[in-house]
Amino acid sequence: MTEPLSLLTALLLGLFGASHCLVMCGGVAAAAGQLDTQHRVRASLLFNLGRITSYTLAGLIVGSLGLWLSSLHEALMITLRSIAGVMLILMGLYVARWALWLTRIEQIGQLFWRRIQPHAQKRLGRSDPASQWLLGMLWGWLPCGLIYSTLSWVAANGQPAMGALTMFVFGLGTFPAILSAGLASASVMNIIRHQWARNIAGLLLIGYGCWTLASVWHPAMFAAA
Repeated sequence: MTEPLSLLTALLLGLFGASHCLVMCGGVAAAAGQLDTQHRVRASLLFNLGRITSYTLAGLIVGSLGLWLSSLHEALMITLRSIAGVMLILMGLYVARWALWLTRIEQIGQLFWRRIQPHAQKRLGRSDPASQWLLGMLWGWLPCGLIYSTLSWVAANGQPAMGALTMFVFGLGTFPAILSAGLASASVMNIIRHQWARNIAGLLLIGYGCWTLASVWHPAMFAAA
């Protein structure tokens, strides 16, 4: 079952987790945006399009994996949804900057990233549209605790198409910050930087995480829903 707030939550995760995205991808986005001084907007858009393409593909893969695991045994689905609830809480703490434990998860993907990184670096100096899009697509697999946590939540839903759509919306949430890095503009980050906005988003995500855990361990409370 897909929760009614899944897409809104994905958008919030991307939007308010964007400061972490700037650390991970901002420098590359800025470099991509300066490859072609006459078409800087095009370069930044293609980089972000490639990045969001990778997120969408990852959502499809992980959603399919979750569907397969849930078909094996109901206990596996309960485990996945429990992990998703915990991850939502951790993401809320991260977005509000109350605890940054989420960043430790990034170490998981380092082995995979070492194989991709050389191919991504080869495209840093190219200005053709195909290379700019491929650079973003390759960089979309950069180890990121925020992305991994969102994917674990997607896996718990066990719906491949919805998983792809959720990660696409998550990517759209990160789009303003990374695009602004590519265009050397900070104006779109004004609201995101305010602590009150982070606190509200963090509380919403923590509440959603608690709701997810309650729906797993106290299903009778949601039987009428």
